[in-house]
Amino acid sequence: MAAHLATDRLRLRPWHLDDAPAAFSVYGHPEVARWLNPVMEQVPDLNAMRLLLRQWIIEDSRALPPAGRWTLELRETGQVIGGAALLPLPPINEDLEISWQLHPDAWGLGYSAEVIRSVASWAFQHNIDEIFAVVRPENARAAAAVRRNGMEWVGETEKYFGKTMQVFRLRPADLEHSGIEQPLPPGLE
Repeated sequence: MAAHLATDRLRLRPWHLDDAPAAFSVYGHPEVARWLNPVMEQVPDLNAMRLLLRQWIIEDSRALPPAGRWTLELRETGQVIGGAALLPLPPINEDLEISWQLHPDAWGLGYSAEVIRSVASWAFQHNIDEIFAVVRPENARAAAAVRRNGMEWVGETEKYFGKTMQVFRLRPADLEHSGIEQPLPPGLE
């Protein structure tokens, strides 16, 4: 189950059903949705978003730490600006993938760095040796974000989703040497 995490500017918390309108503004947005495939499609409407949140909440309640899904909200205002996840990668659920989706209004403001560092720190506190980011080759923004945050490119594969994807890896030592400010410890707000 997702723990409550925090950074200087963000609060990462589990999803709630009443987050559906804000979540739909992210997962229903065409600029965000174009990067969701092959994992998921663009959410078509608010009812579909509610159903998806319900599914995520149930899955999250059964997940063993450090796996989970988080709502990303601004600490200052409580505004939901996106979501993040740390989930096992298919097909054998052996590797953990970090992912995040931000509303386009939040792009380019450094939030991805805070998310990566916070979720990775959480994972490494649970004796995880490495986490991965799987990026479509044409998603230059995501590839740049993971590289800026200490993730190392390890190659391309079709292993996870049946499409050519770039794979990046982060280990605890990479996180320590990335030069990015440490997040606040879980639960500290």
